[in-house]
Amino acid sequence: MTTGGPGAAATDRGGALLVVGDVITDVVARHRGPLAVGTDTVAAIRTVPGGAGANVACWAAYGGGAEVRLLGRVGADAVAWHERELTACGVRPRLVVDPEAPTGTVICLVDAGAGAERTLLTDSGASLRLEPADWSDDLLDGVGRLHLSGYLLFAESSRALVSVALESARARGVPVSLDPASAGFLRELGVGRFLSLIEGVDVLLPSRDEACLLTGLPDTADAAAKLSRHVPLVVTKQGAEGALIARSGSVYAHVPAVAATPRDTTGAGDAFTGTFLAALLTGSGPKDAAEQGCRAGALAVERVGGRPPGSD
Repeated sequence: MTTGGPGAAATDRGGALLVVGDVITDVVARHRGPLAVGTDTVAAIRTVPGGAGANVACWAAYGGGAEVRLLGRVGADAVAWHERELTACGVRPRLVVDPEAPTGTVICLVDAGAGAERTLLTDSGASLRLEPADWSDDLLDGVGRLHLSGYLLFAESSRALVSVALESARARGVPVSLDPASAGFLRELGVGRFLSLIEGVDVLLPSRDEACLLTGLPDTADAAAKLSRHVPLVVTKQGAEGALIARSGSVYAHVPAVAATPRDTTGAGDAFTGTFLAALLTGSGPKDAAEQGCRAGALAVERVGGRPPGSD
């Protein structure tokens, strides 16, 4: 069973963005200082819509410059809420309703006294149960770019979906981007396996930790340069240090971050990625798109949750 639909119309400037990825319920607990193990820790707790794929889609739609579609999988328990929240952000959702698994849930522990850094406790639920049967080639009708959440590579069925989607996009000449998503899960999957699975991807958007893990290099610039020998364009997100853009084995641009007072860093990378991809679709070059991404990242960290303003 699915809800919504991919739509057929494309924008006038490069087609729509199709995001395939996770739709998650986030429980954000903001506490100050170390957790008091074995007893109570005071926290401000909110339940908000999230998921790396869904967040990227919402930020891409923010500002209205590009048509954005999302393919994801959720449980029957929260499908109506997630569909409503995505639609309110300007995203056209196609949500597969899993007959067995509940919607994925992530508990985000945010230390408000340590730069708003977060620790994630993840129950992927239905989100990584996307499978090739959920894919249809007509999802790419009118699409100018396909973006894949790296979380899809961390489960067998969703890995198979990635393979099918990549093959379909290559056949149509649709460029594909991917965000590795999780340094912790990457270690479990293995670097060699990850790099083989993303063969054919045009744009890779790793975090600093992910880039260094994927290359074994401690320096972010060296890591970005090395990755760009495997993927044509690499944009490495460095948080408060901005972003690096690499192509053909060398870094050619460093985009500075925008100053911000962080409250919750949960959606900063997703904000950058979604805004960057929307800017590419509407005619910006990579450097200008990364500058827009950095502005979105600064806006994101000053908010609780991973969605753009107006989605509360």
